[in-house]
Amino acid sequence: MTRCVRRRPLLAAVALLFAAVPSWASADEALVAVAANFAEVAEGLFPIFKDKTGHDIIATIGSTGKLYAQTLEGAPFDAMLSADTATPERLVADGKAVDGSSFTYAVGRLALWSANPARIDGDGRAVLEDPELRYVAIANPSLAPYGAAARETLQALGLWETLQLKIAIGQNIGQTFSMVSTGAAEIGFVALSSVLSPRAGGQGSRWDVPQEFHEPIRQDAVLLEHGADNMAAKAFLNFLRSPEAVKVIESHGYAIWQGDEGRPD
Repeated sequence: MTRCVRRRPLLAAVALLFAAVPSWASADEALVAVAANFAEVAEGLFPIFKDKTGHDIIATIGSTGKLYAQTLEGAPFDAMLSADTATPERLVADGKAVDGSSFTYAVGRLALWSANPARIDGDGRAVLEDPELRYVAIANPSLAPYGAAARETLQALGLWETLQLKIAIGQNIGQTFSMVSTGAAEIGFVALSSVLSPRAGGQGSRWDVPQEFHEPIRQDAVLLEHGADNMAAKAFLNFLRSPEAVKVIESHGYAIWQGDEGRPD
């Protein structure tokens, strides 16, 4: 009898202990491949996601092309945040991603930017037509989505042909931003997210390119086959479309795509 009396408070304590354990006690972990241009945004999203779900995200940052190659070589990524739409499509075709799981998580914004605060005064065309202009930097249109958008913008303005001798090509959007920030080019078409980044110090002057001047710079996320049963990976992709995530993404200079409603289960 004595033993029975002593067990009751112990059992009650155990019951209280389990009641106090959060509902996400069985939290999972996912390895996510993140395009370099979205790295700073991802850093802001991970803690919010952790607080909301308990799941942990480990990120591998790199160029989309490199992340694609690593996935094909067997890297254990559970999901990918690509810098384009083509790479997730290729991964599905390669049997490396879950068909129907891809969606556009962000739309890049293009800006004509100068490190000189007085250089751009709200009229992009006037700056580009300035006879004193020596160089305008753009990312390689054949390789970089932002470069293709810059070319389309110049074509829409009727300036692509006339500026040929003044165009300086960067291999990617990061290199293009560096060309302008160091003064190698007076102005350049860069990612608005780079201009708004605290790392850029908010300096310089810019013209935000109207989105109708170029095709949308869509960035797609996709659930990879390695993460097909990973609850953290699925939850994170769903989280990317939550109000909390959208607020962070937009604050970094990206727009939100309204063209599809698909999301992973």
